[in-house]
Amino acid sequence: MHVAVFAFPFGCHALSLINLVQKLARAAQETQFSFLNTEESNNSIFLASRTNLPDNIKTYNVADGVPLNHVFSGDPIERVELFIKETPKNFKMALDMAVAETGQKISCLIADAFLSFSGSVADDLSIPWIPVWIPVPHSLSTHIYTDMIRQHYANSLSYGCSNSCRDGNDVELEEKTLEIPGLSELHIADLPVEVLPRDAQETPFSCLLGQIGNMVLKVDTLVVNFYLELYPKPLLNDLKSKFSNLLNVGFISLSMPPPSLPPSTEDTTGCLSWLDSQNSKTVAYISFGTVANIPQSEIEELAEALEVSRIPFLWSLRDNIKDCLPNGFLERTIMHGKVVPWAPQTQVLAHSSTGVFMTHCGANSVYESIANGVPMICRPFFADNKLNARLIVDVWRIGERIDGGVFTKTGVAKSLDLILQHEQGRRIRSRVQAVKELVLKASAPGGHATQAFKTLVEKITLV
Repeated sequence: MHVAVFAFPFGCHALSLINLVQKLARAAQETQFSFLNTEESNNSIFLASRTNLPDNIKTYNVADGVPLNHVFSGDPIERVELFIKETPKNFKMALDMAVAETGQKISCLIADAFLSFSGSVADDLSIPWIPVWIPVPHSLSTHIYTDMIRQHYANSLSYGCSNSCRDGNDVELEEKTLEIPGLSELHIADLPVEVLPRDAQETPFSCLLGQIGNMVLKVDTLVVNFYLELYPKPLLNDLKSKFSNLLNVGFISLSMPPPSLPPSTEDTTGCLSWLDSQNSKTVAYISFGTVANIPQSEIEELAEALEVSRIPFLWSLRDNIKDCLPNGFLERTIMHGKVVPWAPQTQVLAHSSTGVFMTHCGANSVYESIANGVPMICRPFFADNKLNARLIVDVWRIGERIDGGVFTKTGVAKSLDLILQHEQGRRIRSRVQAVKELVLKASAPGGHATQAFKTLVEKITLV
């Protein structure tokens, strides 16, 4: 058997998918896997995973669509749209190379569900297509119901206008809950712009995601990066009615239960050694992923709150943003804080000193926090961040939202104090521990996620 895997090379999508593929390769050692992804993303994820791939996985680079000597504008979506314009021919070329090198025809195509064209590639080859949904399943439903959502709500919004320039009716409308099957817990404001554009402008990316709804007509098996136990019943029932094999295989980017921490001396970032010197559940870990652009004013407000509160903090802050810190901040906080350009996040969250995670609410970060039982403080920025924050704060009740949606000195101090010092914070911590226990049980032998993964292995090996 020869399984081809198409990765979406942005955010944490490719890292999640290669982790799933490694698990599959270990379970199906006679099956060859060809992992197709851009060169830049491949270099990044294999550096991040720091693991040797099983012998039955081979990686191939696909063209990223970036013209020679191209100067980027700074808009993170620009790379995505250049890549999309290159699809699907870039994947087809790499697929031909994989077949030629291995001497084996492709027997099955696994693909990130964002790459909706992959279904047609599988049809052309007359092979099974198994898409993988990386974000939360609530996000999948917003894409399945994009047409309905736009019909219900698009004409009611003021286009070409940010929240700050809309009238009161618009802001009030966005705070209404959705009347869409399975999504009644979400608000209009939680929807990403690709689902409900605020400027009436379609982009190549929104057009690509707009095709996800057609997947329902073609797909028998859908793999979801989630646990059955975390669904609201209406959403689960609605998705089950659309996909006959809805395989919730658990958090694919993580090993469950989380592995023991390595010796702190092996951590070259110094994060674990620094955490060793702190008291239990006292440290605020702060990270906003690799993509989010944080306004300088918010960086300054957050830094001032950390300085004044004297709460121990570990801040993973990209070097290109470090210049936004107030003058002298690093020197003045050296006794209670540590700022690094990159942190081993899963290990930081697993450390007993970590008491709260201040996050942009990307799906992988949320999952890592849940897996380690760490409460969250939410400052969502874009894409599905707001939707995830809604689940954290209002549905699962395992975190707190920053007042007003943006960092202010008083808002940050208030949230940190609530989680780390107050009874309400203790209740939040208790709930996130309970959710952690749910997913651990589902990942155990005989658990729902374990059974779903076994079914997936059977589907790719018994084609």
